[in-house]
Amino acid sequence: MRFENKTAVVTGGSRGIGFAIASRLAKEGANIAILYVGDESEGLKAKEELLKFGTKVEQYFCDVSNFEASKQVVEKVIEDFGGIDILVNNAGITRDKLVLNMDEKDFDAVIGVNLKGTFNMIKHTYKHFMKKRYGRIVSTSSIIGIIGNAGQANYAASKAGIIALTKSVAKELAGRGVTANAVAPGYIGTDMTNVLSDKVKDAMKAQIPAKRIGTPEDVADVVAFLCSDDAAYVTGEVIRVDGGLAM
Repeated sequence: MRFENKTAVVTGGSRGIGFAIASRLAKEGANIAILYVGDESEGLKAKEELLKFGTKVEQYFCDVSNFEASKQVVEKVIEDFGGIDILVNNAGITRDKLVLNMDEKDFDAVIGVNLKGTFNMIKHTYKHFMKKRYGRIVSTSSIIGIIGNAGQANYAASKAGIIALTKSVAKELAGRGVTANAVAPGYIGTDMTNVLSDKVKDAMKAQIPAKRIGTPEDVADVVAFLCSDDAAYVTGEVIRVDGGLAM
C-alpha cells in the first residue's frame, strides 16, 4: 500500500484518465479528493466507485481555470482531509480548429483550463507542500505538446506550457522534498476516442509502434509511480505514455 495515509487531489477525476488515476491511487491506500465540473451525478458516481477501495473519498465541484475557486477548494480539501500529499493535474478540454478558424474564445478557453488551471492548483498547494517538506505533483501533458498537431494549436500550446511549468516548478521545489513531473499520453481510449469510427481507430493504431491504442490504466500506472516514494529522486521529467508514437 504505497499511498496509505496519504491524500491525493485529482482534477478531472470523475471519468477517463483522471478516474483511472484516482482508482489506482485509492487501490493502493490513498484518500482521494476528486475535482470535477459538469453534472454533479458524475462526481457522485465516481465517489461511489472509489469508496469500494475503503479509503476516504470526497468530490468537489471546481472550475480550475478560476483562480479564486481553485484556492477555495484547496483550502477546503486541507480542512476536510487534514492535508494534501499528492496533486494530479488532469483537468483538460479541447476546442479543435485550424488557426484560420480559431477565435480568441477557443484559444483562451483551452489555455485557461489546461495551462492556467494547472498553474492555479500548483500555486495554491505550493506553500502547503513547502511547509510539509513533502509533495508529489504530476501534471497531464500530451505528446501533442511535444510534436504539435494541425488543428490543435491551442491544445498543443497549453500542453507544451505544462511541460515548461513542470520543469520550472521542479527546480523551485526540489530542495524541499517536493517533486514535479508530467506524463504525455498519446492516443488513449477515452470518451473522446471511443466515438471514432473503426476506420479512424485502425488508422491511428497503424501509426503506433505498439500497434494498439492505450488505456487510461496505462497512464495511471505511470502516474502512480511518479506519485510514490519509489520516484523520490525523479523530478522535472516528462514521460511519454504513447506506445512509441512520438519516438
